[in-house]
Amino acid sequence: MSLTATEIRNAKPRDKAYKLFDEKGLYLLVNPNGSKLWKVKYRFGGAEKKLACGAYPDVSLAEAREKRDEARRLLAKEADPSLEKKLKKQALKLNASNNFEAVAREWFVKFSTQWVPSHSEKIIRRLERDVFPWLGHQPINEITPPELLAVLQRIETRGALETAHRAQQNCSQIFRYAVASGRTQRDVTVDLKGALPPTKVEHHAAITEPSKVSELLRAIEGYKGFFVTKCALRLAPLLFVRPGELRHAQWTEFSFESKEWNIPADRMKMRQAHLVPLSVQAINILQELHPLTSNSKYVFPSIRTNNRPMSDNTINAALRRLGYDSSAMTAHGFRAMARTILDEVLDFRPDIIEHQLAHAVKDPNGRAYNRTAHLEARREMMQGWASYLYKLADF
Repeated sequence: MSLTATEIRNAKPRDKAYKLFDEKGLYLLVNPNGSKLWKVKYRFGGAEKKLACGAYPDVSLAEAREKRDEARRLLAKEADPSLEKKLKKQALKLNASNNFEAVAREWFVKFSTQWVPSHSEKIIRRLERDVFPWLGHQPINEITPPELLAVLQRIETRGALETAHRAQQNCSQIFRYAVASGRTQRDVTVDLKGALPPTKVEHHAAITEPSKVSELLRAIEGYKGFFVTKCALRLAPLLFVRPGELRHAQWTEFSFESKEWNIPADRMKMRQAHLVPLSVQAINILQELHPLTSNSKYVFPSIRTNNRPMSDNTINAALRRLGYDSSAMTAHGFRAMARTILDEVLDFRPDIIEHQLAHAVKDPNGRAYNRTAHLEARREMMQGWASYLYKLADF
């Protein structure tokens, strides 16, 4: 005889658990603590088994019967309902950890240690702002090219075409990681080639004509602002490192005895330690600055606090104050200035220049040069460069 809703509702707990049977193997287990659990008893492979179907009243009698009937349909197909339930639960769990955001964050954790902090922060911020809200919840193996394109076009329509291209590049890296780790079959960004308009390559503005370089150097020497900023301006052309590397410079990295600045790998774009030979002129500037900022770990601390380096816009703002707008000269432009003149005017070997710029340089056998490669030639180049600049500016 089948159960009724009233019987189930009125069933009271006893000292021991007991069963209220419905039909076709379905029963309600009433526990001493008052909980009521639906079970289905069945046989599979000659053994008696039980399938849990949820708790009453969360699962009603009608819903419990539906679960029983589904189990019977599986049995008719010679499938074990308990195993099928376990596999379905595992699939749901896999999909939850297999959504785009979960895979992306796993990829980010794995590879972000190879990037400088500012670069990794931009990547995760870009994903969190422009990609995760629309694709983050979807299983990565179900995302289609049109869905991804819609996300990228949303970025493009706000006028951030370069960001859209960078987001596509990051998504491609994530999909390739998912392929390698068995979470999807292919990188769907391959189908989006040419779907976004191309970006215009914009080079950092730089002064490379010697006569104009001379004017710039004299303008820097006459700078009337914060002395720390002036020293950074004076060192930027002499050292031609990336602006972020310069402003994060720390006193412990400098050796006046060996005339070297050793930049640790975690602050370099290529994640390899970099050695900058120091010219006499550069050492003089640093020694002049040392009494003022040696109480900070940073060579160029912020004007507001010694606990932070100067802001990333300080040198560019100083150049604007000197009359050089962004179309004429940028902090990054000192690198192009050095690269051009060292090659075309001073006739130094291009590979030596590129190595000092901390670009990826390989020897004829395809091996990457280490940080001390061609060190003596680079020392000679850095001193020759500094002497040339000072002569050019008539200091």
